Amino acid sequence: MRRVTIHSVRAGDVLAKPILRENGHVLLGMGVELTERFIERLRDMQVDTLFIEDNMTEDIMPEEVIREETRKRAVDSIHKTMTSIMDTPTTRGRAVAPEMGRTFRSVFGQIFQDLVGRKDILVSLTNIHVADAYLFQHSVNVAVLAGIMGIAKGYNRTQIEELGIGALMFDVGMTKVPAEILNKKTPLTPEERKIMERHTTDGFEILRKQHDISLLSAHCALQHHERYNGSGYPRGLQRNEIHEYAQIVALADVYDAMTSPRSYRNRHTPSETIEFLFAAGNSIFDLDLIKLFCKHISIYPVATTVVLNTGQTGVISANNPLAVHRPTVRIVKEADGSSPKTPYELDLKDQLHVLITKEI
Repeated sequence: MRRVTIHSVRAGDVLAKPILRENGHVLLGMGVELTERFIERLRDMQVDTLFIEDNMTEDIMPEEVIREETRKRAVDSIHKTMTSIMDTPTTRGRAVAPEMGRTFRSVFGQIFQDLVGRKDILVSLTNIHVADAYLFQHSVNVAVLAGIMGIAKGYNRTQIEELGIGALMFDVGMTKVPAEILNKKTPLTPEERKIMERHTTDGFEILRKQHDISLLSAHCALQHHERYNGSGYPRGLQRNEIHEYAQIVALADVYDAMTSPRSYRNRHTPSETIEFLFAAGNSIFDLDLIKLFCKHISIYPVATTVVLNTGQTGVISANNPLAVHRPTVRIVKEADGSSPKTPYELDLKDQLHVLITKEI
């Protein structure tokens, strides 16, 4: 299979991976033949990339960081919990979702089991979803990335669980943001931005009332917009004043947000996002955390279509954990536009004169 932009898809192409709804259920399944109507509808739903079947890359299979059933259960739990909170009036001093702690302890436990069962933790996030699913899928992605960081830092099981639950529910305060602000496609006014920024304190208030959720998990909601240099909110904390769990969640939040399409901008590639993160070292984020985080991120995810400085087009077929910026590329189009009679691969760690110039 290969990953391509929606602009490259043609009627008759066949989906190689499903597209998910906001609750984690399948909108269009693997094997569906796309029509012009389907493609136009997907554009309207802000789906900007797809995995399609391709004879030259049929054996290229991007590995899911967590199993499909794990992701579906996590998204469904977040969707149900957040929509329940949206429908429940705030009650002072009372938990709005009494089973929240138990639910998300179980959900993150499965995510953790999937992560520790991997041979390595060089990962990419390959799920494709409609725009309305962003909040729920984003929360799962942040929890996955945070879990990887917890493992890499050598946290014990209790610490990883506290971090994971905080990461799953770090954006729960968004349930209190009015829909007209949350979905606004033009810049927010200063008054609207103040309302939006309250999601950190609102999320903390929701989580701290749950008798079986750690206060440290709740601080992921409170502090995930604090910044290393003190420029964040709600309290302008800096450096070690920000709990490490919240620093990890903030890093994962920004990475997944930048690599996801939004209504007001296109997605950034993983390589572009990693460049941004390093530029933000010891300014927005702790540089040591950035270095650890980027050790476990696939800069060029398997099945990504790329253009080389030779003019050839290829598909990433494998990553090298010891040289993540030099993957193996299967050539599917020569510089003159012709297709090779037999697909062949270039291992960029051995072909030092060959560079990836862009993803398409």
